[in-house]
Amino acid sequence: MKYGYARVSTIGQDLEVQIQALQEEGCAEIFKEKFTGTQTNRPEFNKVLEALQEGDTLVVTKLDRLARNTKEGIEVIENLFNRGIKVHVLNVGLLENTTMGRFFLTTLLAVAEMERNLIVERTQEGKALAKQRVDFREGRPRKHTKAQVLHALELLKKHTYKEVEELTGIKKRTLINRKNELEAKQL
Repeated sequence: MKYGYARVSTIGQDLEVQIQALQEEGCAEIFKEKFTGTQTNRPEFNKVLEALQEGDTLVVTKLDRLARNTKEGIEVIENLFNRGIKVHVLNVGLLENTTMGRFFLTTLLAVAEMERNLIVERTQEGKALAKQRVDFREGRPRKHTKAQVLHALELLKKHTYKEVEELTGIKKRTLINRKNELEAKQL
């Protein structure tokens, strides 16, 4: 029997492309989850591992859906091989429990791990560069410009918070926070 496993790392990502590919491959049952690949203890992944029997095939769209690093990937797939379970990676093919198959697997996992590490490195480099900017702020960008906030704070001298909120669209909580930030900078 063919079992499919689809995974994305965050809730905002979509599983649909993977699910469709697994359905087209003829998977009788598809286990799907939105869970980080850095964890080995993933609920749906554990369920598919329990469901697999000797002679079954585990199908994934890409190798990195199973594991995030070479060591973990080899352990997972060797465990499956030892149980008599085949592993089919749609963008690679059927992985075989042979000397060449294991070499191929190790090479693929190493490349996948290297790609992931390069992405992390580039992200960290970009963050380090951004932090050097004077106007750098961690987190979500602010909705209102500094000029808009300063204008709204000036209006507060003659109007209530509610009136300023209606005039500018800037929430009372935001005005209080920005006012506190400005006062803290002046100290």
